[in-house]
Amino acid sequence: MAAAVEHYTLPRPEFDKPLKVLIVVAPYYRAIADEMLKGARAELEAAGAEHETVEVPGALEIPTAIGIAQRTSDYDGFVALGCVIRGETTHYETVCNDSSRGLTVLGLSGSCIGNGILTVENMAQAEARAEADGQNKGGGAAAAALHLIALSRKWAGQTKGIGFKPAP
Repeated sequence: MAAAVEHYTLPRPEFDKPLKVLIVVAPYYRAIADEMLKGARAELEAAGAEHETVEVPGALEIPTAIGIAQRTSDYDGFVALGCVIRGETTHYETVCNDSSRGLTVLGLSGSCIGNGILTVENMAQAEARAEADGQNKGGGAAAAALHLIALSRKWAGQTKGIGFKPAP
């Protein structure tokens, strides 16, 4: 049933200035991470973005790494890649919720982040979402980061025109 659903994909944004993106990946499931990395890198390269990749131990460390990079580096945006597969304990919910919440907080504070952390029930679902010729959520996360960077650049320097402004 899900295969019959059509999804709309926004056209890739174009940039008039260079952009630099950091991919933060948790390779706990190496084969899944590697496929998603291929998709993310292909999307960034197609947009002409310079990119770098760093690895962290798990999905919970992804927001922390992005937060550190956002504060100390000059990246325009970030791609978060990882995979969390449901196990026998409630640890799944903790990892899924807290990694997502961490990325959301960073995004709401101005970071341009594409979230490619898979949260799935089993390996088959992860593989379907990482396939190079399938959904490849790594490429989708990179595309999301690019769109947010484009919006950030579009709105940079604009003011709402309200409030007190001192005389020059």
